[in-house]
Amino acid sequence: MSFRHNMILALAATGLGGCAVHNPDVWEAPKYLKSSPVRDKLGSLPPPGQRLPIAVYGFTDQTGQFKPSDTVQTLSRAVTQGATSILVKTLQDTGNRNWFQVVERERLDNVLRERAVIREMRASYLGEKQLNTDALPPLLFAGVLLEGGIISYDSNTKTGGSGARFLGIGGSTQYREDTVTIYLRAVSVKTGEVLSTVSVRKSIAAVSVGANAFRFVDFKELLELETGITYNEPDQIALSQAIEKAVYALIMEGALTNLWCLSTDAESSAKLLQEYIAERDSIKQPAELPKMPNGMSVTGACNGNKAALSGPSPQRNPTPSKPVAVSRAVPPATNSAGSTTRGMEAN
Repeated sequence: MSFRHNMILALAATGLGGCAVHNPDVWEAPKYLKSSPVRDKLGSLPPPGQRLPIAVYGFTDQTGQFKPSDTVQTLSRAVTQGATSILVKTLQDTGNRNWFQVVERERLDNVLRERAVIREMRASYLGEKQLNTDALPPLLFAGVLLEGGIISYDSNTKTGGSGARFLGIGGSTQYREDTVTIYLRAVSVKTGEVLSTVSVRKSIAAVSVGANAFRFVDFKELLELETGITYNEPDQIALSQAIEKAVYALIMEGALTNLWCLSTDAESSAKLLQEYIAERDSIKQPAELPKMPNGMSVTGACNGNKAALSGPSPQRNPTPSKPVAVSRAVPPATNSAGSTTRGMEAN
């Protein structure tokens, strides 16, 4: 086969590949994000002793780092700027929506402006001179704030590769790993005390596989072929998994210190906490849970009682029962149904 024939075949293969890329029939349709194993664990958590009103003002990128580039300077950030939305969604899904009552704070100005429009319209068209609390009740407030952010993004924390070539035909593999680190802390609204802090890091992998051929097929006729593919783990998915892990760790740490409790039997809650400690400290699963500084034993369970607000939200349950967890409540806030919700903080 002549050099001209080889070139024609190579160009034909390239053309067919280009046609496939520009064919709308092969474009992937939008899909829902798949649930990760950590999100599945969060969703299956037993409900708490009392549903916690919680707020997130911002969970931001504190690295200030731009996306790494081997060629030209780029102004794209290394990580997503929408981490707050990811955290809010994670909190809502925790415990099948039974753990946290998330109140809007990131765009609170929009909520306040819309409420001002409602007051103005009712005053103009209905003649209301005083605020009608039935039509526009007070906003809910949170007992716990979640703070923190993305504090580190390290590029090329691990690199490597391998390759081989024989008689002008060979292949190679390259590997690169970045690392993102986040911190998450729970803060009491009543006292400003930092109740608990957790940190999680997640690696972000990129793998490149390639093959090529370089050889003379005839005198002064050179054949050169090259192919390859690269897999990059999406930064947003990696960050979502890190945030989910941090929320799970925060719940376990709170149960270990009696900030809140799990509405399940003592054996089941103790098993969850023991598995968490083993993973956190990279040790074998402990036979017993550590004791509090005052010597009190910890199981993480609410003494076998059901969660106070494990069913409908406070808007539908005007008289929530007394919380079971070992905690003291912040002053009550009036919700949209005229009932009270109580945030919880540590003793």
